[in-house]
Amino acid sequence: MTSDTLVPTFAALGDATRWSILVALGERPASASALAERLPVSRQAIAKHLAVLLEVGLVEPVPVGREVRYRALGARLTQTADALAKVGAAWERRLATIKDIAEGL
Repeated sequence: MTSDTLVPTFAALGDATRWSILVALGERPASASALAERLPVSRQAIAKHLAVLLEVGLVEPVPVGREVRYRALGARLTQTADALAKVGAAWERRLATIKDIAEGL
């Protein structure tokens, strides 16, 4: 993933309400109205948060009759976690090298 996709994803995940929505959708798909019943946020606010999550590819709408339910998409979260793991691994290698040098002194 590039910073063009990571930065908006982190921005979306950085909001506590959006994170709560994503966690709820990870349990089971739900409509904006159902999410508003579970969370202390209006349906209109939920819809705006869902639009942000949809834009970065973390959720997708699923039409069910006249209702639209949203479900979490694990692929983007996996890609984001993989990108973080690469950064973490690079830091671990650097720290190990510094430790080896320090112990050799």
